[in-house]
Amino acid sequence: MTTISILGCGWYGLPLAKALVSDGYKVKGSTTTAVKVDQLAGAGIEPVILNLSADRSTFPDEFFDTDILIVAIPPKTRSGEGDEYLSKMEKVVASVKKYQISKVILISSTGVYADMNRAVDEDTPPAPDIASGKILLQAETLFQQQIEFKTAIIRFGGLVGPGRHPGRFFTGKQGIANGLAPVNLIHLDDCIGITRAIIDKNAYGHIFNAVAPHHLTRADFYTQAAEKGGLALPSFILKLDNWKIVESKNVPRVLAYRYQTDDWYTALDHKF
Repeated sequence: MTTISILGCGWYGLPLAKALVSDGYKVKGSTTTAVKVDQLAGAGIEPVILNLSADRSTFPDEFFDTDILIVAIPPKTRSGEGDEYLSKMEKVVASVKKYQISKVILISSTGVYADMNRAVDEDTPPAPDIASGKILLQAETLFQQQIEFKTAIIRFGGLVGPGRHPGRFFTGKQGIANGLAPVNLIHLDDCIGITRAIIDKNAYGHIFNAVAPHHLTRADFYTQAAEKGGLALPSFILKLDNWKIVESKNVPRVLAYRYQTDDWYTALDHKF
């Protein structure tokens, strides 16, 4: 039985772990505290307490006794943890080498692309202009430079799904800038679906921009999302300032994957 370890069982990692258990994999899931141990175990996931922080480092060997490692922890720049992120990733890389894990999936973000006022894809050189994007690009480079193992990098767009209803993002706010800029979003179902496809097709060594191919304007999408959710409507300034459309060549070409959520009008009626 193939074993998959998931570093970070949060909004994406936990439902991914459950999906992989249902696919027949042996799944290990990390948590930083004992609070989540019972939840993981109850879902058929082998819980491992693991903490990469310098002052609370807990690094059990059994977590890295695995065939595939999925790294799904964010840099948390807003809470001041961004500076420590790269050192955490260096610890992970060292353990991947030590335990001879040959396949890694690293979760990154489309934040590695600045708003370039054009469409970008996996062949576009990233030039991040925000702190989290710069840190994530450094992490991507760190993993890509390794010759002992292959890494698939998934750059998720804005995340929506259970617990992240897009109608709440701007509810009731007024005069929101850049209303005509396109959205670059992905539903949790497709986050999981694309990850599964990479595992199924053994598609390591590639970068995947994971963004639904339907780019409504911010004003259109978030106003409709609030209305469908019965929330106070936002108002936008209908101007196009800085923007980007994130496209993917590799999701359809390498994975032959079709998005489950490829029409936001339909999704707002049925998925939230």
